[in-house]
Amino acid sequence: MRLEEVLEQRAISVVFQPILALADGSIVGHEALVRGPAGSWLESPTALFAAAREARCYEPLAIVCIQETLRAHSAHGSRGLLFLNMSPRLVQQPGFDPVRARRFLEGLELCPASVVIELTEDFPAIDMQHLRASLLLYRSMGFRVALDDLGEGFSTLRLWSELRPEFVKADKHFVRGIARDAVKRQFLRSIQDIARRCGSQVIAEGIEVAEDLRAARRIGIALAQGWFIGKPQALPA
Repeated sequence: MRLEEVLEQRAISVVFQPILALADGSIVGHEALVRGPAGSWLESPTALFAAAREARCYEPLAIVCIQETLRAHSAHGSRGLLFLNMSPRLVQQPGFDPVRARRFLEGLELCPASVVIELTEDFPAIDMQHLRASLLLYRSMGFRVALDDLGEGFSTLRLWSELRPEFVKADKHFVRGIARDAVKRQFLRSIQDIARRCGSQVIAEGIEVAEDLRAARRIGIALAQGWFIGKPQALPA
């Protein structure tokens, strides 16, 4: 299948990975992950978006993915928070219409407060002032903000300082193996301390074994995500 057909037919699927509250073991929400047509060379999201960038249709594809994700979340009962991946470059795109966006969500019986805009690692060439202003508009509607892959680079730390997101995701590199790695545990403790002071909740990504989950809980991390908690599924579990 060609990329043009994917766009015309909106031929993407959405899977959901649960996010666990470590305090009480409840599922507070899900991160939505998109896939291209099954069995095609565009099935992988990496290949899908790389092809879109090459064809200069990244924004149209991203909008289709967002709309189909919201529809899937609504169709599956829209339980808990929906973490919706968005590139900062898309957030900064001109032409966002709050009235139209609110009408779209109302048609799906979704509340903006249940949607978390998860800023992805696509950080190059950010106009920080413009990004802040754009997010202020989203936040005025009730959306919340998460920062993905904290610890992967200095740019993410600057974004945390500038944007004050409600959630920050600790990069899986610093989470896997924390039960046996004192340096990684100290890194997470530092993140947790900063988060507590600035009103953010930390999500530990990449939890794949029980001992790492227990270590994250002892540190005081609020939320966790990973294959040990639940693999991405078509229906939120």
